[in-house]
Amino acid sequence: MTGPGRCDWEMRTTLPATLAAAEALFAEFRRRSERMGTSSTRFAAELALREAVTNAVVHGCQEDPAKRVHCVLRWRGRCLTIAVRDDGAGFDWRGAWGREAENSACSGRGMAILRKYVNRTRFNDRGNAVTMIKRF
Repeated sequence: MTGPGRCDWEMRTTLPATLAAAEALFAEFRRRSERMGTSSTRFAAELALREAVTNAVVHGCQEDPAKRVHCVLRWRGRCLTIAVRDDGAGFDWRGAWGREAENSACSGRGMAILRKYVNRTRFNDRGNAVTMIKRF
């Protein structure tokens, strides 16, 4: 705790590209962020994290446990930075950025979630790393 009502922390981790490892990361994030703002604040933060990490595991690394997903989470004051990079080939994020999923689609809502729930999103050229900033 630094300052009245202010809680700052940073978490760096590398995990195997499995959904079980991702769930363990989400549980640790929930534990660390439970004193950070309202439930809607924590929901938006975890949703953005879940979207980026799950996509890295499933799409970037094809759930290959030999591949890795690298995460840096930094909560300072009223700002959360989430950086996720995977060992996959990347994707064309420029082509996907404005695309909307059909109402009946079971997937394809990731970019819309990021547009709605984070203030800034930046991908690397290759499309295998994303940095998101959420201000509360």
